[in-house]
Amino acid sequence: MPLPDPAAPSIRAAVNALEPELVALRRDLHAHPELAWQEERTTTAVADRLGAAGIDVQMLPKSGLLAEVGPAGGPVVALRADLDALAVDDLSPGPWTSTVPGVAHACGHDVHTAALVGAGLALQELQRQHGLPGRVRLLFQPAEEVMPGGALELIASGALEGVAHVFGLHCDPTIDVGAVGLREGPLTGAADALNVRLTGRGGHTSRPHLTEDLTFALGKLVTDLPGALSRRLDPRAGASLVWGMVRAGSAKNVIPASGEVAGTLRMLDAVAWVDAEDLVRELIEQILAPYGVGAEVGYVRGVPPVVNEPVSTSLLVAAVEGVLGEHAHVSTPQSLGGEDFAWYCESVPGAMGRLGTRTPGGTTYDLHQGDLVVDERSVGIGARVLSAVALEALVATR
Repeated sequence: MPLPDPAAPSIRAAVNALEPELVALRRDLHAHPELAWQEERTTTAVADRLGAAGIDVQMLPKSGLLAEVGPAGGPVVALRADLDALAVDDLSPGPWTSTVPGVAHACGHDVHTAALVGAGLALQELQRQHGLPGRVRLLFQPAEEVMPGGALELIASGALEGVAHVFGLHCDPTIDVGAVGLREGPLTGAADALNVRLTGRGGHTSRPHLTEDLTFALGKLVTDLPGALSRRLDPRAGASLVWGMVRAGSAKNVIPASGEVAGTLRMLDAVAWVDAEDLVRELIEQILAPYGVGAEVGYVRGVPPVVNEPVSTSLLVAAVEGVLGEHAHVSTPQSLGGEDFAWYCESVPGAMGRLGTRTPGGTTYDLHQGDLVVDERSVGIGARVLSAVALEALVATR
């Protein structure tokens, strides 16, 4: 469904006027990143700017906020951005470089937040000029980078009450700026966190038979558990267990009495995800049994896959075409990355698009790396798309 005239030109004009301010906001947020549940400065910056524009703001108990634009009554559509940064060093030089050691916006949440602020301000201007055909709820969510994610907190706070559709964008440094990756159906994977702490009788490396050789047992767990899962789960589930941390011992001739391994288990299939925890616990017990070590298993169920609902996806396609052009949307594959936007899509129809941040012909960066650099034109593009899809959805559900 095309945007009602003169919505698309009005959106472009409103965001064009805001773009320098939005880029400045993105740089400020990047320079002052905050970890999950600590996004107090970020929340205040967003609330102050929206409040100054006359937008209703509701602060959440920990961090994050809800805001609403448009008249009461009629349909309600939600737009979401995430606020938190990652515990990595910022290696991206520029006026935006992080001033917080060991913390950086290495996943593009600064772009998401600035784009949603821009969408809110643009929609407020359209409400002033022409009126909106319903109400748009802006979800500025904390703690996306931890499991099971801050989305559950927002849902418990009533963020989705009365909402017909929910939409979001996520930066994608493999897609050129000016394009948005879209896919109907599963977009991301399920993701859980696994931590196993081993304990046993340590000793001298010359007498392993008098110990419970914890280091050897840890090595077996690291190598055997991923392999065993590959034979116990349907390969079509696309399961992938990858360790991010292995730690044991401090001297070459000492068998330690404790050790730890941690990683993530990801899969494409939501059905297999439901039973994954029980299987993992069973296999860990079987792998470690010959070595006599104790195991404390910490398993945190994270998020299901994001599944883009067909009608919501078609609205997002129409919005991208309306403000960016007919060829601005590109197909994108399902990934194993976890995203707690999935919890919103479990509750109401929704869709997420991948916002291109790569400068055409430039370097292809990776998310969750400190050297991530985004083409800042993506901020305004994100604001245009979010504004447009809100209007598309409001018109479609009236």
